[in-house]
Amino acid sequence: MRLGIDVGGTFTDFVLLDDATGDIKTYKCLTTPRDPSDAIEAGLRGLAEAVPDHLSRLEEIIHGTTLVINAILERKGARTGLITTQGFRDVLELGREVRYAPYDVFAQFPEPLVPRQRRLEVAERLRADGSVLQALDETAARETVRALKALAVESVAVCLLNSFENPAHELVLKRLLAEEFPGASVSISYEVLPQIREFERTSTTVTNAYVKPLTEKYLRALYQRLAGLGFRGQLFIMLSSGGVTSAETAAEFPVRIIESGPTAAVIAGQHYSRLFNVPEMFCFDMGGTTAKSCLIRAGVAGIVPTFEVGRVQRFLKGSGLTIQVPVVDLMEIGAGGGSLARISRVGTLQVGPDSAGADPGPICYGRGGVEPTVTDADLLLGYLDPDYFLGGAMPLDAAAARRGIEQRVAEPLGVSYLQAVWGIHELINATMAAAAKTHIAERGGNPRVVTIAAFGGAGPVHAYGLARLLGAPRLVVPPNAGVGSAVGFFTAPRAFDLVRSHKAPVLSADFAEIEKLFQAMEAEGERTLRKAGATGPIAFSRSVDARFVGQGSETNLPIDPGDFTTLSPAAVRRQFDDIYTQHYGRTYPEAPVEFVSFRTRASLPVRLLELPRLPKLAGGAQRAIKGERPAYSAPARGFIPFTVYDRYQLPPDAAFAGPAIVEERESTVIVGEAARATVDEFGFLWIELADREKPA
Repeated sequence: MRLGIDVGGTFTDFVLLDDATGDIKTYKCLTTPRDPSDAIEAGLRGLAEAVPDHLSRLEEIIHGTTLVINAILERKGARTGLITTQGFRDVLELGREVRYAPYDVFAQFPEPLVPRQRRLEVAERLRADGSVLQALDETAARETVRALKALAVESVAVCLLNSFENPAHELVLKRLLAEEFPGASVSISYEVLPQIREFERTSTTVTNAYVKPLTEKYLRALYQRLAGLGFRGQLFIMLSSGGVTSAETAAEFPVRIIESGPTAAVIAGQHYSRLFNVPEMFCFDMGGTTAKSCLIRAGVAGIVPTFEVGRVQRFLKGSGLTIQVPVVDLMEIGAGGGSLARISRVGTLQVGPDSAGADPGPICYGRGGVEPTVTDADLLLGYLDPDYFLGGAMPLDAAAARRGIEQRVAEPLGVSYLQAVWGIHELINATMAAAAKTHIAERGGNPRVVTIAAFGGAGPVHAYGLARLLGAPRLVVPPNAGVGSAVGFFTAPRAFDLVRSHKAPVLSADFAEIEKLFQAMEAEGERTLRKAGATGPIAFSRSVDARFVGQGSETNLPIDPGDFTTLSPAAVRRQFDDIYTQHYGRTYPEAPVEFVSFRTRASLPVRLLELPRLPKLAGGAQRAIKGERPAYSAPARGFIPFTVYDRYQLPPDAAFAGPAIVEERESTVIVGEAARATVDEFGFLWIELADREKPA
């Protein structure tokens, strides 16, 4: 057995998979923000009611956590110090010297994780090629370490200029820290991110040091808590890049798991895209706090090398802390079931980005929430059954939700109760559609041909409205969509990504030297996986980052595995020109090109998720009808009867037309009036939108 645990901002999701039978058990409970392991223990005990001996039978637990990103956002990490090259003490403030809002004189940047008084310098200097210009004075460096110790720091980041080419001085400092300051946690940039760009490398190493003690403590305590409940297997953590790694590796490099949870639904979408041969899939995961999405083309989700956390202006690029590690190319907006509906400063309706979260949650949860949310509106529109939320385990208070929306939205705006409720629902759909159109277009996709795959507790409720606004022809809702991220853990490879920067002209580079560099990275990747208990063959994929000489950004070129020396410089240059032209419409054959960074991924074969097939049952869709209830229809501008179906009773090949509501324990699917839904052999719900539902 394997167990996936996804800790979200509002709910913690559990999926228990029996590999022998393909049987899946799910559970969902409210997240406990003060100590996420409390909710994890509660979920494990809840699963024990269905499978009493599951903990003793578990081979592995795969965990996605918001712990790291929350520690950064809430500034609850370790007291951290930085040792850097003389003259580079202020690189965290200098950044790229770009204002994210050039016309806003009050624009602010996030405070560095290490204040200036805890950033100390050492006299040393390496040239761009790694050769020593000024040797490190060990005696002076030892005094610097002692000075940092006197500042009572808990964790130390070391980032020296050009150390990605030559780590000798950083390794000396690591030894001195072990000798003089053995109690400190240490992160050196050559191990965290041996990559070009001083600001990004420093910021990433500092972030790793800032959250490392907290992550180590959490994972150690979690494993002990699991062991106390009877777990004897291995604990794995989801990486931001879509792979899975050991808890030990995650504790050493916590900066790699910042986007641990949100990536899992995308990896599931990637798996389904390949399984059903869907060339363009838009993965849409809407939970209680945020909505995440990603365009998947030809069965591949994009990976980007840099992202931001802790933005001062949440959705304004450049206003956050820069992290340079591989991460799935997600678009995230503040649109979840718990997104708050308020009156803006100019007197209009505003929904999000703030969320009620798990505590106190929406008004209808009855946990002390007083501000209306998207979930409150969805309930009052008839889309949610107040007696079947989480399968009936959490009844909802519709009367309280109505009072809240009337008092805080309808009356201040001077509109009817119904206009207020529908306005909240449709505004959040429009917000998501606008962001989705931009995301899809920027990646060369077309919203009118994508298939939307809906995940999350709120995703299936809003997917139909999103598809209608995008003009998408079809959407698919997998079984157990409400815990889709936790299911996605089982489709992710056990993998580790490595990168090394080394600038060299493409046409005159020493390909034998590059092959040695790749081999060294592959050996390190294999050691990392073997340390985590990996057995069997390990596969490696390679790519290079190249650019025109003098250019500020790189283009990634996939490289066939095998001896790099068998490639010709001219062939690599042609590949660069081809990919560059695909991205930008033209290339510059006369301009020289240089290698900048070399990347490899070490991975084990994916243990494919064997989807269980639905049993053949007579009666078609009719056997699954639970009844009817009034729900809001946009074309009718009012409430009309929607047929309600029990998803667990829908047999394969069942087909029905909208308007309909399909209920399962963790989510609810809305099917519009002119749409038609069919069920495949695995229980996936495929919904085709009629042409008249799409915007002109």
